[in-house]
Amino acid sequence: MIEVKSIDDLKRVIEEILRSKKKIIILSGNLGSGKTTLVKEFVKYLGISDEVTSPTFAIQNVYANKIYHYDLYNKDVNEFLALGMLEELFKDGYHFIEWGEGLEEILRGFGVDFLKVNIKTDGKKRIFECQN
Repeated sequence: MIEVKSIDDLKRVIEEILRSKKKIIILSGNLGSGKTTLVKEFVKYLGISDEVTSPTFAIQNVYANKIYHYDLYNKDVNEFLALGMLEELFKDGYHFIEWGEGLEEILRGFGVDFLKVNIKTDGKKRIFECQN
């Protein structure tokens, strides 16, 4: 568990993600918990200057052809699969999936390894828990 009280504290979460060597990261947390902010800071940490925005309506944003950012808030898993997005997860790079909890069982069924990052908020701080 990593307690985050400021943007600077996110560096510890990013380093944990990089240490895991997992390329698919499922982000779980309430609205406004910091899922997109984590992706934004990850992109910056890697020295990429692309502007990071929530892909809520686009379903996928790509940064520097190596960081893929998905948001399933307005889509269900079946729609994600019907759009052929599962194949995207096999592209080289990091894949951050907001609201992707419904994909966990499918990924396990294909033997795909992923990291789940749970984010809990309590007003002044956020708790990030990375689960293999």
